[in-house]
Amino acid sequence: MNLVLKLFQLVGGLAFFLYGMSVMSDGLSKLAGGSLERTLKKTTTNRFMAMFLGAGITIAIQSSSAMTVMLVGLVNSGIMTLRQTIGVIMGSNVGTTLTPWIFSLSGVEGDGLISLLKPKNFSPLVAFIGILFTMVGKTERKKDIGRIMLGFAVLMFGMELMGDSMSGLEDSDIFERALDVFRNPIIGVLFGAVFTGIIQSSAASVSMLQNLALTGAVSYGIAIPIIMGQNIGTCVTALISSIGVSRNAKKVSVVHISFNLIGTTLCLILFFGADAIFGLPFLDNAIDPFGIALCHTIFNIFTTAVLCPFVNMLEGIANKLISTDKKPNAPQGAFLDERLLKTPSIALAEASNMTVKMAHIAGDSITASLDLMGSFTDKAMEAIAVQEDELDKFEDKLGSFLAQLSSSSLSERDSREISKLLHTIGDFERLGDHSVQVSKCAQEIHQKSISFSEKAVEEISTLTAAIREIVDLTTRAFANHDLSLAQRVEPLEQVVDVLAARSKKNHIERVQNGKCTIQMGFVLSDLLANFKRISDHCSNIAVAVIETEQGSFDAHQYLNDVKESGSHNFRQYHEEYCKKYGI
Repeated sequence: MNLVLKLFQLVGGLAFFLYGMSVMSDGLSKLAGGSLERTLKKTTTNRFMAMFLGAGITIAIQSSSAMTVMLVGLVNSGIMTLRQTIGVIMGSNVGTTLTPWIFSLSGVEGDGLISLLKPKNFSPLVAFIGILFTMVGKTERKKDIGRIMLGFAVLMFGMELMGDSMSGLEDSDIFERALDVFRNPIIGVLFGAVFTGIIQSSAASVSMLQNLALTGAVSYGIAIPIIMGQNIGTCVTALISSIGVSRNAKKVSVVHISFNLIGTTLCLILFFGADAIFGLPFLDNAIDPFGIALCHTIFNIFTTAVLCPFVNMLEGIANKLISTDKKPNAPQGAFLDERLLKTPSIALAEASNMTVKMAHIAGDSITASLDLMGSFTDKAMEAIAVQEDELDKFEDKLGSFLAQLSSSSLSERDSREISKLLHTIGDFERLGDHSVQVSKCAQEIHQKSISFSEKAVEEISTLTAAIREIVDLTTRAFANHDLSLAQRVEPLEQVVDVLAARSKKNHIERVQNGKCTIQMGFVLSDLLANFKRISDHCSNIAVAVIETEQGSFDAHQYLNDVKESGSHNFRQYHEEYCKKYGI
């Protein structure tokens, strides 16, 4: 019965450990926010920078497996190349070495201040501070810090439970016989790989080994092969994540597995070869948690240092095992891979990047349609139609992805960013629709040889210039999160409305005076309507940028404020544009 209770205690401790790790990882990821994505963007062909970034991000999200899954998603979405990921994978293995050093504090012995270094002694204080931050913290950042501290405390509590469940095992005959089996290094490697693969957490696996070492019955010769196998076990998560992705993305998992297999094989040969030739007496000595952390660190740093010059070899292995499909109809990578949702800050940053790409397509489409007014070609009109179809696909895919992302654990700022993207993708799609409508007006003018009066041409030219400027302002403001540019959009939108109204009024007067025809009026009316709607959508996008940065989202309230009070430099910019466009 005692053995059953200890088993329950071990399983419960593992559950607390994994849950605490998950909470802490989510909190760290939210706290890092978009900086994770920006950091990854710095990953170039410089393998040393890539390794440094891989180690840093792994420490931030506390999981090398999650790091690899993220890389699979980024490659599958076409955001990163296979070569860029290799250095990051190497660095992520080094990044995992920090956690065992924290866990090694459980082996600290002594009284007084030294005893406070033990996790079971300081984790209650961490939990208390964490709950205070969570309950009374006024900012989302403080609450996130509180959740990280609570996650850490739960993790340490789970570790203590696992340690308690293993106390007394050194006196068990069954345990002694089991340890005899693990004196075979191959069995140790296999056990470490399989067990880590099952629980999908090398941190938990290493922690259990450190707790087991507290019994004093585990030797260096038993622990070292298990540590090596634990690194192989982390590949299981990446292997599972590579199911259903493009061939390039599958290669990321192959590189990860190859790196760990080659490193483990090399270390086994060198280490136990040296033991066979020279004899390493310390292998029979009992290992403690500190020794496990040291061996884990040496193994990962040595493996990374040895294989660092062989990036081309690892890439070659991946290319040889998984050939690139060069068929014209071969399936391409995902628009935004759902694996990115496992790291919400990365997923949001890439969704934002895709929306910026959508903004540029919409801006180019509007510009191309305006160009048709002066020089019409069927080919250019077909290109605008293609862009409009592309914008439709962007809206559908981004909308679905953002809807899934919105249910994730997000910081307050990230939630506002999602709200901004959901509000603006519809406006960018509608800009594409209006570019098609403007191109149809240009086609009608061309096919029917419609010729406007000199005054009408001048008015349309002025309006066209204003539309070009407002679209350019909006695109740059959105892409660069530039509030100063965004604040210029609404004043210019008011000027476009006045220009359109004036043009319509002047046309009616020209018709009454016999200087224009009704037929010209139909085309002009369509043009003016599309110009006004384009400027309206630009205004919506600019307001979304401004309101998101200010922490609220009430477009009507914002517009009322700027028009009534003249705030946000509205009057100054409005007067500037009135003068520029002759009002």
